[in-house]
Amino acid sequence: MQQTDLPATDYRHVYEFHVRFGDIDSQGHVNNVKFLGYLEDARLEMFHGDPVRKGEQPVRGMVISRHEIDYRRPLLPTVYPIRVESWVTEARAASFTLAYEVRDDENVYAEAVSTLVAFDPERNRARRFTPEERKFIRRYTAPTA
Repeated sequence: MQQTDLPATDYRHVYEFHVRFGDIDSQGHVNNVKFLGYLEDARLEMFHGDPVRKGEQPVRGMVISRHEIDYRRPLLPTVYPIRVESWVTEARAASFTLAYEVRDDENVYAEAVSTLVAFDPERNRARRFTPEERKFIRRYTAPTA
């Protein structure tokens, strides 16, 4: 993951959640497929829920073209919240790369990267981000080291 001197709180989106009983598999830890659900929930809050609550226009019309996830340690049942921290590592005219850490204060359980593409559902094809969407995406862009 990209390193910078700027505090992560200045550019990362933070989504907190609790591990549910149904997330645990027969081996006693969170099933790997559940992590993709956590990432999805974090993206929905980042691009829809949070903007709506702030009176801003949500970013709509995006599709995932790629996911990559590295599991760092088992996530066991816990009573304290876990969080997904998300930030943009690269932004282009019609796509951007979103990095994530699934973590608590002490451990990183998974690191992931998704590529999101601006999409026009009426035309069923990729499109460019609007200036407003690019401005929104830039607020979460990590500065280069």
